[in-house]
Amino acid sequence: MNAPPSTLSADLYDVIARRRDVRAEFSSDPLDPDVLERVLQAAHSAPSVGHSQPWDFVLVRDTATRERFQEHVATERASYAASLPEERQQTFGRIKVEGVLESALAVVVTYDPDRGGTQVLGRHAIDDAGLYSAVLAIQNLWLAATAEGLGVGWVSFYREEFLRDLLAIPERVRPIAWLCVGPVTHLEEVPDLERHGWRQKRPLAEAIHHEKYGSH
Repeated sequence: MNAPPSTLSADLYDVIARRRDVRAEFSSDPLDPDVLERVLQAAHSAPSVGHSQPWDFVLVRDTATRERFQEHVATERASYAASLPEERQQTFGRIKVEGVLESALAVVVTYDPDRGGTQVLGRHAIDDAGLYSAVLAIQNLWLAATAEGLGVGWVSFYREEFLRDLLAIPERVRPIAWLCVGPVTHLEEVPDLERHGWRQKRPLAEAIHHEKYGSH
């Protein structure tokens, strides 16, 4: 019989279970600078291929910048909605996809493929390992924010070219996530897409394969 997890392990599993993609739950409370520093330090402590640390974090507080981004997101949302069958359009219409203006700030995470030089250890055969590293930094940030009582919402309704121009990001650098970050009134127990009937959680057993893909 497996031993129960230690208190620290239980806390980690609790944070993983409570993590949510936050959109409508941001409060108007300010974000403590010390808390933000700890969350960003957690992100910066993520593992990376060849210790390349290919991420950067652009902190966006300016209201005008966020309003421009929010307008762009609304346009992309409308474009996506128009591509859906009528029934899915109705379901999608009930789902809030961003908290750009409601959150305390945005953390835009970028990926620099040139970070670490031309011979990054571990990218010889899988070049995308660098991109995976930046995503690991996002996961660290998200879990740390949850542990601090903050919410995070990943906005994906945008064109990279628009965001690159908006924030003066160099051409070689990819903006891979606009993260809305800030204090929240609460975290929903059930993820939004499940609550609104968009998609249900997939059972773990369906994701496990033994020895070869397709062997459950």
